[in-house]
This record gives sequence, structure tokens and C-alpha cells, in this order.
Amino acid sequence: MTNILTDNNIDLNLYSSSEIAKKIASKAKEKRLSFNYTQEALSKKSGVSLGSLKRFERSYEISLQNLLLLALALNSIDEFINLFPENKYSSIDEVIKLKNVNKRKRGRIKD
Repeated sequence: MTNILTDNNIDLNLYSSSEIAKKIASKAKEKRLSFNYTQEALSKKSGVSLGSLKRFERSYEISLQNLLLLALALNSIDEFINLFPENKYSSIDEVIKLKNVNKRKRGRIKD
């Protein structure tokens, strides 16, 4: 599997999804504290309920919508926008070649 995500040159493929969720929650809390926001203040600024924010920081569970709202409030939305970057092309020939290929709209299960 090709590694796409790295964090300070640490291969995130070595982490489980729950470890990544914990790392994201920890970084969000660090960012909240760096802005000197209380949980209540961030809740009001982001529109995420106080209970959801507390649960996120305690048990690392949050909806994607609420995570995005927190990222907006903490000036960190660019990380999400750049999560799945568009392809970079090395030549105009590559662009032309790929333009003529039909884009997949659905996945297919291989037998």
C-alpha cells in the first residue's frame, strides 16, 4: 500500500484508525488550548455542542460535520481541503491521455 499520509516523517499506515482518531483529537485539543479557548468557548464559536466536544476530547468520537466545524473554528480547515489532493501531471501528453479515459463513477468488486 502506498503511503499518502505522513506526520513528521512517521508512517501513519502503522496506526490503527482508533490511534489516528486519538491523535486528531489530541491535536485539536492542543490547538484549542493554544488559542486559549475553553471547551465552552470553542463550542459556541464552532456551533458544535459542548457534549460533542467533550466526547471528542475524551473518547475521540465525532461526526465528520462536527470535526469540520471545529477545524473551521480553529483555523485548520486547509488540512481537510488538502486531504485528497488532485493529481499532478508531469506533461501535457499525460493530461491529454487521461482526458480521453472515462472517469469511474463507481467502484467494482473483483471476484
